[in-house]
Amino acid sequence: MNPHSFDPVAAVLLIPIGTAALLAILPGYRLTARLNVLASLATFLAALSLFVIERPLPGPYVLVDDLNIVFIVLNSLVGFTTSIFSASYIAHELETGRLTPAYLRFYHAMYQTMMFGMNLAFVSNNIGLMWVAVEIATLTTVLMVGIYRTHAALEAAWKYFILGSVGIAFALFGTILVYMAARPIVGEGQDGMVWTLLIEHAANFDPALLNVAFVFLFLGYGTKVGLAPLHAWLPDAHAEGPTPISAVLSGLLLNVALYALLRFKILLAANPAAIAPGPLMVTMGLLSLVFAAFMLYRRRDIKRLFAYSSIEHMGIIVFAFGIGGPLANFAGLLHMVMHSLTKSAIFYAVGHISQIKGTQRINRIRGLTVTHPALGWGLVTGVVAITGLPPLGIFMSEFLVVSSTFARQPLLAIVLVFGLLLAFGALTLRLTSVAFGEPRGSTKSAEASYVPMFAHLSLVLIAGIYLPTPIVIWFQHVATLLG
Repeated sequence: MNPHSFDPVAAVLLIPIGTAALLAILPGYRLTARLNVLASLATFLAALSLFVIERPLPGPYVLVDDLNIVFIVLNSLVGFTTSIFSASYIAHELETGRLTPAYLRFYHAMYQTMMFGMNLAFVSNNIGLMWVAVEIATLTTVLMVGIYRTHAALEAAWKYFILGSVGIAFALFGTILVYMAARPIVGEGQDGMVWTLLIEHAANFDPALLNVAFVFLFLGYGTKVGLAPLHAWLPDAHAEGPTPISAVLSGLLLNVALYALLRFKILLAANPAAIAPGPLMVTMGLLSLVFAAFMLYRRRDIKRLFAYSSIEHMGIIVFAFGIGGPLANFAGLLHMVMHSLTKSAIFYAVGHISQIKGTQRINRIRGLTVTHPALGWGLVTGVVAITGLPPLGIFMSEFLVVSSTFARQPLLAIVLVFGLLLAFGALTLRLTSVAFGEPRGSTKSAEASYVPMFAHLSLVLIAGIYLPTPIVIWFQHVATLLG
């Protein structure tokens, strides 16, 4: 095959949506689960090929640059490992009768549709198309959160849908305002929506319109990022939906909205008369971090606990990008990648634990390292990583965030470190009771694949000890792009 005839961007979009159509009609669980894994692997390989193959030039709809490759590759990697975890997890749900075969066909089709929506959001050069793609990804996850059809699951899905809709309406309004700001300069029609054209002419746009637009975009996409006080949907969606969806929500969907925010942040930075987006991002980031850190102490459900941990980490990431500058942006990117890998690994562990114990209540789970050493120590490693202890990857990124903040805004660094220590205390407190002590609950063996969990944790460990030079150079380049 001629390498020039292969289009990785088309593959990243067509594989998931084509497979989704196929999965919707195929019967049988084993076949659909395997097809889901195969399609996710193919998408991941297509994403990796973006590094090797010459990138397509930016068109009116598609853009591939250094910034979105980070997101596309991370997205397809976690999508692939989650599909492996999902296969064994959902098989168990089927055996215990929590899910019916009819819902399963729907589940796998929705999984691939969601991957399509997220990838489309990343590669779109049109801010309107990006909005539509985020909406597709959101709606599919709403449907998957409610798949158990229990009262609590449906309530969580509706809550997510209503709050997500308010957020997406704000984001739409912000997108329209950006178009209105662009129209006098760029002209009528779709050119006013094309990202590459907008950034070229951004310096001439009406700053007042851009300011209002960014506030709406920040509130709209910020709801999806799960920033406090716009986070209310997130703990419910994590706790009530299937665990693979919790892993995807925490590891991926929050990043899609973050990506949209970063695109608009770059746009605003290109206009010298517009407000600086930094202070708003710093404020909301710190607020989310400290709020989530306090909330961690009150959680009784293990999936809700880690949902609040996601709010905390998205706060840190938004804070880092808000501080800006080469070092903080680098730290924000690294933290985002490390959080996605670590948090999804934690949810893989939690998924297997809740299936073995038949509960998500923290007080009913004890002594995991005794009864299920692989799972118990996997969870311990995940929590050690997520609290930012060395030598794992998050220590590296948190250290960079804190040191760049100390250099630029020492007072903010104090609040940041306070939030980090608070969260550290809460997670270690909860972890010691779950992982150690007198075993409690069922001790049956887990019929599950531990490969995805340990693959993620080993990547995070390697990144904490040694980051390959090409990755460092590439991240530094992206950090300068972000301004």
